[in-house]
Amino acid sequence: MLAAYRGYSVILCAPVAAMGAVLFSHPTLVPALFNGLFMERMVGFVKNFFPIFLLGAVFGKVIELSGFSRSIVATVIKFFGSRRAMLSIVLVGALLTYGGVSLFVVVFSVYPFAAELFKKSGIPKRLMPATIALGAFTFTMDSLPGTPQIQNIIPTTFFKTSVYAGPWLGTVGGVFILVCGMVYLERRRLVALRCGEGYGEGHSNEPTGGAGAISVHSGIALIPLVVVGVMNRVFTEAIPAFYGESVSFFAGVVGKVEPIVLQTKSVTAIWAIEGALLLGIATVFALAWKRLVPSFLEGSKTAVSGALLATMNTASEYGFGAIVAALPGFLLVSELLKSVPNVLVNEAVTVTALAGLTGSASAGLGIALASMAEHFCIAAQSAGIPLEVLHRVASMASGGMDTLPHNGAVITLLAVTGLTHREAYRDIFVITCIKTVAVFLVIGVFYATGIV
Repeated sequence: MLAAYRGYSVILCAPVAAMGAVLFSHPTLVPALFNGLFMERMVGFVKNFFPIFLLGAVFGKVIELSGFSRSIVATVIKFFGSRRAMLSIVLVGALLTYGGVSLFVVVFSVYPFAAELFKKSGIPKRLMPATIALGAFTFTMDSLPGTPQIQNIIPTTFFKTSVYAGPWLGTVGGVFILVCGMVYLERRRLVALRCGEGYGEGHSNEPTGGAGAISVHSGIALIPLVVVGVMNRVFTEAIPAFYGESVSFFAGVVGKVEPIVLQTKSVTAIWAIEGALLLGIATVFALAWKRLVPSFLEGSKTAVSGALLATMNTASEYGFGAIVAALPGFLLVSELLKSVPNVLVNEAVTVTALAGLTGSASAGLGIALASMAEHFCIAAQSAGIPLEVLHRVASMASGGMDTLPHNGAVITLLAVTGLTHREAYRDIFVITCIKTVAVFLVIGVFYATGIV
């Protein structure tokens, strides 16, 4: 956490920290655990999820290069007006994130418009990171059913569910986060207004070019996002119907007797979102070919680099968590957590705690489910709790305490907006607390109503 807070690469620091812990507990096992566990889990994460990171980054880049993101942002702002500047930015971030654009891409896309709108409305810039975070890092990341973000996909591989698991619970949690978050941000804005505080002067990394002209109709700009959402749903239903319970193939003609078998349920969500993103990218090209061709070569390089960095950061944290989970101290902690009588509370606390420790929602989620998913399933089945509820609680809990100061998205957000933790993190942390409370609200709603 300290190394990440100071700006050091997680890819470098995660294995050093993990092996340092092994060195103090089992010094003779350092090389064995590094190759046999850290690298094994790290590579396993890359194998499963790198295509999603890559396609998501490319989709976000072509949405940006085509001018579609600019059109969507400007249209939402025009519709809600400068009086509702914060709500406009939140909804723009939510729309892009739910449409399949990576939250890192959303930060870069929304910031120039947020800066211009905050200036015109006289809103302190220090409230901007929390506003962007509420739209991009919260309810559309892990709460709303069908969201194509990685935090909603990882549980499908453990619980054999779909990305639409727990639709009513997810919607309740999402609405709670949005309403409470907006109430808090508006209250902070009004306090600043009464104190005579405006946007401020002397900020760093201020946009120089402004929002620019709009050259794409918003209706056309929304088509790729709709394609991703609709086709994700279509593929989720079609893949199991087409392939059946499993898919098998031979890796080679010679020297391979046993076929390789994939259980369809474990890969349906991954294949569905990959197919949907491919069609989304193709749709953008079909609608904006002339604008994309001149800039796609360099833009795609940037997207690939970003996808590689995001994947390796998360994979390193995933490997780090696997080492931590193998240490004696974690055994004591996991046994203590298992003693929590309620499986949903147990799951929520475990996932959000590990997400906070690793500074990554996806890494914390993957670590928790890799080590305890079987326990959660057995306990849930004995209590008559559908696995869809486990999925939604785990997904939302991963987006709870993940946004602590060392979170990669938080560090990126502050760097892009030109602010420091001291200036802006307080409000981000409140949004983090709202996210965490929403998980336990959803658990209470399930027990009170039985809805899924």
